[in-house]
Amino acid sequence: MRELDELTNVDDPAWPGLREVFAAGPASVTVLPVDRDEAHRAVLQLQVTARSALGGLVLNCGGLLIDGGWVRVFGGGSAEVAGGLPSLARVNAFPADFDPAWFPATGLVVGHDVVGGVFALNGHDPAADGRPGDPGQMTYFAPDTLAWEALDVGHSAWLSWLASGGLDKFYEGMRWPGWREEAAALTGSQGISVHPFLWTREAQEDIAKTSRRAVPMREVLGMAADFARQMGTGDPGFLGKV
Repeated sequence: MRELDELTNVDDPAWPGLREVFAAGPASVTVLPVDRDEAHRAVLQLQVTARSALGGLVLNCGGLLIDGGWVRVFGGGSAEVAGGLPSLARVNAFPADFDPAWFPATGLVVGHDVVGGVFALNGHDPAADGRPGDPGQMTYFAPDTLAWEALDVGHSAWLSWLASGGLDKFYEGMRWPGWREEAAALTGSQGISVHPFLWTREAQEDIAKTSRRAVPMREVLGMAADFARQMGTGDPGFLGKV
């Protein structure tokens, strides 16, 4: 086990470079203030240093709101701030105190989008967990297919991609006129329930005709998981605790 000082006090931290990436990209990126205690709990349990993109992000920000909050990237937590987010440690149900035997069994949930999509880092054996892609690479649980999809990038490249403006193409067919205003009006614990559901033919033929309402994010994730099990795409597993 590496102590907290070893994880945080490094010569070449990742955070300054990440800030430059966020500032240079065309996508809007809001950096939330961090809860230091939660940040320290997360990096200690993960045993990642401030040199890594994951460690740098968690230690220096409470989370990121991308594209006006459409995508939420979890960091050290800022739940007490208006519009804040839960910490990476809370979303992944980390133990309260460091436990060398604990690890996120099926991977680490690192982000959500407001319509129930989940971004996660694969664990050591994604195939055994029913997930595509290589160990340590990003995957996405898509609410329009109710299945996991490999993104074929690591966490650092994923953060750069979020800031690059690539979300417009990625979410083509899942965004409606006025989506930005609806996403920006949510609290950090809310998501958007879309009806007909995003995986239906009706929604995919004309997303603008769907009706939508703000609901607790746990409801959005719970419904997506239930439908995945019912529709035969399989149990998606852990989607994050919010």
